[in-house]
Formats: sequence, structure tokens, C-alpha cells
Amino acid sequence: MKLCVIIPLCALFTLTQQMSSQDRCVCELTNSEKAFPHDKLSAVDDNASKCNGNITPQKTLELESLLLGLEHRLPQLQDDVSMLEREDDGKLYGVISLQVIENELTKIKQLIDKLNITTQEHQHLTTDTTKQLQDLRAELQELEEYDTLQVMKRQQANVRLKRDLDQCKNNHHPTTQPTQPPHGICPHGKFLNITGPRVYTAGEYPGSYMYGAWGRDPKPEAGKENWYWLVMMTSSNRYSNYVRFYSSLSSLIVGVSVPGNVQIHSSNPTTNTIQGPNVVLYGEALYYNCYNQDAVCRFNLTTKTVSTLQLPKGTRYNSKGNFCHLDECYPFTDLDLATDESGVWVIYTTTEDFGNLVLSKVEEGVPPTLGQTWHTSVYKQAVTNTFMACGVLYATRYVNKEVEEIFYSFDTSTGVEKFNIGIFINKNNPNIYALNYSPVDQMLHAYCNSYMVSYKIVFR
Repeated sequence: MKLCVIIPLCALFTLTQQMSSQDRCVCELTNSEKAFPHDKLSAVDDNASKCNGNITPQKTLELESLLLGLEHRLPQLQDDVSMLEREDDGKLYGVISLQVIENELTKIKQLIDKLNITTQEHQHLTTDTTKQLQDLRAELQELEEYDTLQVMKRQQANVRLKRDLDQCKNNHHPTTQPTQPPHGICPHGKFLNITGPRVYTAGEYPGSYMYGAWGRDPKPEAGKENWYWLVMMTSSNRYSNYVRFYSSLSSLIVGVSVPGNVQIHSSNPTTNTIQGPNVVLYGEALYYNCYNQDAVCRFNLTTKTVSTLQLPKGTRYNSKGNFCHLDECYPFTDLDLATDESGVWVIYTTTEDFGNLVLSKVEEGVPPTLGQTWHTSVYKQAVTNTFMACGVLYATRYVNKEVEEIFYSFDTSTGVEKFNIGIFINKNNPNIYALNYSPVDQMLHAYCNSYMVSYKIVFR
């Protein structure tokens, strides 16, 4: 039997000083508990991080892109063979057609080979990940033995209880979220952070068009819910005359455009074509800065007609009120169009506001009309981009080549401005020339030096 004695350190020190070296007192402390294995917990954390890093959305998109490419090429091969059977003259035409078919077969074989390799890699990844998850589960169960106060068990019980209470509450009081909430009332909760990039692709024209915009229609026609649109500044990095459509995100990444382009006008630029990259699509209509005008154009994709919305007198346009940072201003970004849960907005500046941001609601109609307007105290040329989410205006600024900061917000429901948002966006390219928020999936679509990038907004 061991005797445990608790002596204050000061008393022990005093006692030691008074005793001779021959009569020194030694106290032995025995801890009956096991030492917590911090190294093992750190290893579990590292393994979990590696497991998360191995499974990415890009891996799924890679397989889907290969299947889409194969799906696109097989009908083309069938058409080429059918044409050869119908029109073979036994001479030069037949030789050329066979060469085309041979090239097509080679490309299909390359796709199939890559598809097989990718499928095998995914199968190995699935097997390895399953084993890693089983090992992690076993290691965590071992670590739970050190939870002598049963903190984790109580937390798990609380989570289960909260889940059961939520289910009970929802069953007895069903609620339906509004599709268009009032300004400032966000069905997703509070804007907390941004993660990503989730998508990073050069698309169909790698490196060709530095300025542009892309995204989704928050109010699409039936059957077009998964479509994506793309507008590139194809003339002098500042003008465009068409919008290009893709039937899915995968088709946009691999560059298979269906149905293709919808043209506003055959000339570029000309009256009522697109000026500047800050473009949005809403309700089967494209909204943009009209060429050489201080006005918003609305291009109806169904009727192929353009209607205009004149902005207030003194609105700066033709690259006189751009987004900027210390090293560069983005040309012809005077007007920024934005969408959120409630519709379309336009952000601009006027001489009367001394260059500060002005925000107006664009009301749907033919022609569209200008709704309520708000005046802010943030200087437009100190901002690199803006976007709307749940009736709140957010503004970004350039930090360095790798980071952009969402530093400012203006809540249209309260009129409250904040200059300390402090949410950072990780960039793969120096400049973000356009930002579009998609209320469909709470993604933020950026166009950066010819690349299309998307980020996920985290709400609570």
C-alpha cells in the first residue's frame, strides 16, 4: 500500500531547506490513469485530412467529362460512316472519308483507354478509402476509451436528441421557404465564409478571352435547370454580341456547347450589344451594359429582342467609373449587373455621388424599370467587384495575386454598412473580372484571366 501525501510546494521547499541531507523527505506520486496518446490523435487527424484530399469533386467531373466526350463522338462516327456508305465514289472522296473515320476512331480509342484507366484508378481509390475509413473508425473507438468523463458520449446523445426534436418539430409544423424572400431575409442563414475553388477550368477556349462572365439562370425555363451560360468579350477585351450555352457543368468544362450561341446582333460592337464583362442571366433574359450608353439592356432569348433601362443622369459609363485596385483598373466595368434570390440588381456610380457605389433594383418587365435605389459610402474605384446575396451587397478588394477580400457589405433591408467583413477568396489567377452569385446552389462564379472558377458560399 502506497501512502499519497499532498504538500504545498512552498511548504515542501521550506521543509527541504530545514532538513539535513541525510533526513531528506521524498514523496512519490502515482497516476493510475493511462497517458493520453496525443501522437495517435495527431496521426488520426492527418489521415482524415489525407482522406479528404483524395476525394475531390474534380475526380467525379473527370469521369463524367470523359463519358460526355465519348457520348459526343460516337454519334459523329456513326454519321460519318453513314455518309460514306451513301456517297462513296470509290475514288478520292472515299479515301478522304476513310481517313476522317480513322482519325475519329483513334480519338475514340484514346478516350476509351483514358476512361478505363480513370475507372480503375477510381476503383482503387474507393477500395483504399473504404479501408482508411474503417481504420479511422477503429482508431477513434480506441481513443474514446480515454474519455473517462464521457464528454463525447454526452455530445453524441445531445446531437441525437436535437435531431429527433427537429424532426418532431418539422412534422408538426411544416414550413415552406419562399422562393423570393424579402430583401435582407436569407433562407440560407448568415453568410459565414467561402470555400473553394470548387471548379477551375479554361473551358472551350483556353487563354483566348481574358474578360467575360459565366453562371446559371436563377429562374430558368423547364428543362434548362442544369444549363450554364458564358459570355466572353470577343472584341478588344470589352465587347460581345452573343451568349453561349452549355447543357451541364461537365459540358462547359469539356467544351461541348449545346445548343451553342444565341446572337444579339451580327455586328460587334453595335447598338444594344454587350459592353463590359459584368453580365447576368435571369428569367430567360440577358442583362448587361448597352454598348456606348449609360443604360441596362435586356435581351429576351425567346423573342430575340432588346429593351433598355435608362440609368439616372450623371451615371458614369464608357470606362469612367471602373472597378480598380492600386495596380490596375478593369476596363468598361462601370455597370455591374447582379442576381440574387429576389431578382436583378445594377451597381454603378454617378457624378452626384462623387464616385461612391449606387445600388438599384431592376424590376422585370418590357422594358425593365428602375426600382428602389440605395446610396453607399464606399468608393467604387477602391473596389474590384461586387455581388448580391439575399438582398445584401458585398464588395471585394485586391489583397495580392493569391487573395481577394470581401471587405464590405450593405444590407438593403436595414441600410447598415459594414467595412469589416473579412472573408477571403483564394485565387489561382491574379484578377477577378466578374463575380456572379447563383441562388440556385449558393455558388459564386468568377471569371479570372480567361478561366472559369467557382466557390461555395457557406451559410449558417
